Amino acid sequence: MILQQSLFGKTSLPTEAHKRLGELLSQDLDFHSEHSRYASHSFHSFPAKFPPQLPRKFIASLTQEGDVVLDPMMGSGTTILEAYLLNRQAFGFDIDPLALLLTQVKVCPLDITEARRMGHSIVENARVALAQDRVGLMRRLEQRWNPKTKEFVDYWFARESQIELLALVEAIMQASDSGLRSFFELALSAIIITKSGGISLALDLAHTRPHRAKIVLDGSGRVLAGDENAENPTGRTAYVTKRLRSPIEEFKKRYLQNINGLSFLRDSRFQPRLQFGNARALDLEDSSVDLIVTSPPYASNAIDYMRAHKFSLVWLGHSISALSGTRKRYIGGESTTDVEFVNLPAHATQIVEEVGGRDARKGQVLHRYYSEMTGALQEMYRVLRPGKAAIVVVGSSEMRGIDTQTGMCLADIGRSIGFDVTGIGVRQLDRNRRMMPAGAKRNRTSQIQKRMHEEFVIGFLKRDS
Repeated sequence: MILQQSLFGKTSLPTEAHKRLGELLSQDLDFHSEHSRYASHSFHSFPAKFPPQLPRKFIASLTQEGDVVLDPMMGSGTTILEAYLLNRQAFGFDIDPLALLLTQVKVCPLDITEARRMGHSIVENARVALAQDRVGLMRRLEQRWNPKTKEFVDYWFARESQIELLALVEAIMQASDSGLRSFFELALSAIIITKSGGISLALDLAHTRPHRAKIVLDGSGRVLAGDENAENPTGRTAYVTKRLRSPIEEFKKRYLQNINGLSFLRDSRFQPRLQFGNARALDLEDSSVDLIVTSPPYASNAIDYMRAHKFSLVWLGHSISALSGTRKRYIGGESTTDVEFVNLPAHATQIVEEVGGRDARKGQVLHRYYSEMTGALQEMYRVLRPGKAAIVVVGSSEMRGIDTQTGMCLADIGRSIGFDVTGIGVRQLDRNRRMMPAGAKRNRTSQIQKRMHEEFVIGFLKRDS
């Protein structure tokens, strides 16, 4: 489905580029029946990533081999991998350490035989360390983190899991090849960050605020920690439990699963360029990009990526304080200090004022989001070649009972910058196949449930000069 042009203003006279982009936006954008876990797309879960068929549709239709495809907020790297598989030059930027690691691994061809050999060696070395150096592992655990990070680890990971995880981390760090080392670091992260919370004590890392298991069971169902008579907050039934799984065994299963995806990767003369970078200040020349396909974050941290990502990043050398600092720099964060607010177009201003009328702080938070997205769209306009398209996939939120109308507001902002808005496609989310902080069934009394059931695919076109 595509929203009517009259909802967001007129474009310049239609061109062939307008027509082609409009046709693509009017086609099915749901892809619910498509298989999305091919190649390395299944290496690691990631909140709210779009199906690979979505960027592939626009890359295949709007670019040629060798053209430059950009994702300035690359997240799980779906656009980057699809551009790579289609022999385009892919450029990706992000400030999230896990996004960078994930995308680097997804587009890095490795020798499968060597990966299997290295994986076997890592598992065996971890097992030996667990059997012969348990006291040393426990001592190094005490020395590994600063107090704040250690407090986080102790709360969310059972002691036995910590010991096995450290044995794995130390074995992985022995790998001399950086590509293989990153591959196994990602496999380690993948057994921690899952919708159910993986090997941590978290019960749902997809939720905005994951909660901790009250009763912990070993593999045989025996209670390792907690109170067998614990009650939930209603006092009616036994509290939820979590069965503790061996990190070493889970890691072995995961890396073997990921190795299967390596067969789809191959060396290319167009190896993607990936770097730490702010979407509002891209290290790219003016008019150097042929297509942009990106999915910005939701407003007001409706999906809090770092809340889940820090569960594995602490094991890869990052401190809680450093990760909290990164989180504050995300577009759409909740802090309103040291924020450069900009004047917004009429429709976005109206929505911000409506939210602010009910909650002044929430109004500022939304103003921050649209201000920062203005900067991101300005950068997209700057680096895009004339006559080329930017596809922006966004979800809407509800703040204090008011729809933020994100798709319409960003279209309005884009037009004020100079873009033509060819159309806004609407896609329904397949919630059973996405790591999202809400269930598949709508619940109109829940603030979380009122969000994230559809996305808007905005087709921006930079006019020919």
